[in-house]
Amino acid sequence: MAPSPKSGDPQTSTGEKDSVVLPAYSHMDLLDKDPNEDDPWNLPELQDTGLKWSELDTKGKVMRVLTSIAKFIALVGLLYMFVCSLDVLSSAFQLVGGKAAGDIFQDNAVLSNPVAGLVIGVLVTVLVQSSSTSSSIVVSMVSSGLLEVQSAVPVIMGANIGTSVTNTIVAMMQAGDRNEFRRAFAGATVHDFFNWLSVLILLPLEAATGVLYTLTKLVIDSFNIQGGDNAPDLLNVITDPLTNSIIELDKSVISGIATGDPAARNKSLIKFWCKTEKLVTLENITSDANCTNPCWEEGNQTWTQINVTTSINLERCKHIFAYSDLPDLAVGLILLALSLLVLCTCLILIVKLLNSMLKGQVAVVIKKVLNTDFPFPFGWVTGYIAILVGAGMTFIVQSSSVFTSAITPLVGIGVISLERAYPLTLGSNIGTTTTAILAAMASPGETLANSLQIALCHFFFNIAGILLWYPIPFTRIPIRLARALGNRTAKYRWFAAIYLLICFLLLPLTILGLSIAGWQVLVGVAVPIVTLAIFVIIVNLMQKHCPRFLLSGLRNWDFLPRPLHSMAPWDHVVTSGMDFCATRCCCCCKCCQKNDDEEEGRKERRNSLEMYDNPALTKDDETQEETKGNAK
Repeated sequence: MAPSPKSGDPQTSTGEKDSVVLPAYSHMDLLDKDPNEDDPWNLPELQDTGLKWSELDTKGKVMRVLTSIAKFIALVGLLYMFVCSLDVLSSAFQLVGGKAAGDIFQDNAVLSNPVAGLVIGVLVTVLVQSSSTSSSIVVSMVSSGLLEVQSAVPVIMGANIGTSVTNTIVAMMQAGDRNEFRRAFAGATVHDFFNWLSVLILLPLEAATGVLYTLTKLVIDSFNIQGGDNAPDLLNVITDPLTNSIIELDKSVISGIATGDPAARNKSLIKFWCKTEKLVTLENITSDANCTNPCWEEGNQTWTQINVTTSINLERCKHIFAYSDLPDLAVGLILLALSLLVLCTCLILIVKLLNSMLKGQVAVVIKKVLNTDFPFPFGWVTGYIAILVGAGMTFIVQSSSVFTSAITPLVGIGVISLERAYPLTLGSNIGTTTTAILAAMASPGETLANSLQIALCHFFFNIAGILLWYPIPFTRIPIRLARALGNRTAKYRWFAAIYLLICFLLLPLTILGLSIAGWQVLVGVAVPIVTLAIFVIIVNLMQKHCPRFLLSGLRNWDFLPRPLHSMAPWDHVVTSGMDFCATRCCCCCKCCQKNDDEEEGRKERRNSLEMYDNPALTKDDETQEETKGNAK
């Protein structure tokens, strides 16, 4: 029953006879309420549901140790297969789109446009799934004189964006659980937002002033840099035996197409002969009468001798497709399907293993180590140490995609917070550039300066981005944007696929097409769209923080058709299609639908426990609010 009003209550003093009847809550609801339910960004507590170590007998303790060892070995094996599948996925993308990537690079007139160079860098890196491959193509073009260093800087910026698509794809594999997907997708896209925001600031600055080109030129000119060793093969030594038994590629074919070599266009990207030898022989050929080499006349013709280099195939490669007659596209599609299947399987099993292993005291220790800041006043140092850790780990594995893809599921299950994943990702960007610098220093003397300058441009671009979006907490905008996108994709999970298509395919292709049409067309189309986007962003911010300064019609977007300001109508269309899929063709959709139905059922049961089935306690909420207002 509701408590009766006291003598000092406003209701008694005003003479009101009707008391406000508050809803009665079930004790069961109070006990079952999840403390993290209000804020889905809270890291979940990984509870130890098994017996404590002290409660186990000798046999139980032995089994516990053996099980833990077996799980650790399985986890290492799955991580190994996960990294190998990423490598094979990159090879598959190169087989499918590598020659197209070379053709894209071949149009030097388009590359002279900074915006076109940026989107070409994005597209090529998405096509080949490797920023190192696209960067090596740029270095080859600069070394051969087909592309100037200043024109190559926007392409390197685009490659930095394109490499972040891999961990975004990995995050989509955790779409089964809504909160895990929310955190994982935010942890992956914080990398995207950092790269895009850095480009929005630094690309116009570079186009107007050439600051990165000038800075790197000064560094190259001021130091007497000598050629060094190539980047150390650390992780590749472990993964190459497996990946090379599946497929080996001749990456010089893509560079040859980009640099205009006609012979490269007819070559296959698949490497069939792994051991070759070049022989130089003298051959007699006919020549004109003005030959400069030693010549002689025989009959009515003038003959001379020249050096002819021939390549002799000594040993056939031993990968699966070494004796295959399939075209590159067919092999690429086969490897794409298989690598995605292995990638998804490994990721699902890794998440399940981590959830089973990270329990009790282990989870507490790991979460404290990864997410706790140093004590005041040294708390600010923690983030910079995380940047150094990310840079070091990326240098070890020699791939920012591998490192960021590995921490994405950890963010999803709640071991690493989004705030800690952000500096780790920034450090990963630094680590991949240091590897490129070492690789550039191993270039031949005639190409060393240009190769090293491009690698330094990549390095200083990421350093400038960190200075823009990390030191001051207020400027860590990528975290807020990633959290907002995570909330949106958790509510409408199909939006994650739309985001990937727009950011990494449709938007770059549209900008590239407008750039090819001419800068007048690009400006004429882009300026109104950008102006409208800025207006919408400003109005949204004012609607949230200071609506009184807006016109009455702009205080909400209700004057627009509902599909233009709400995703609910689109969600209805997509879910209707998924329902059709669930009933006809896709068992996966049935699983997702079952999870959604169970979640809705839990919400309904929770709401049903809020009030007892007493008609006197079912007052309308608005009436209660009015009564409370009168009482005050």
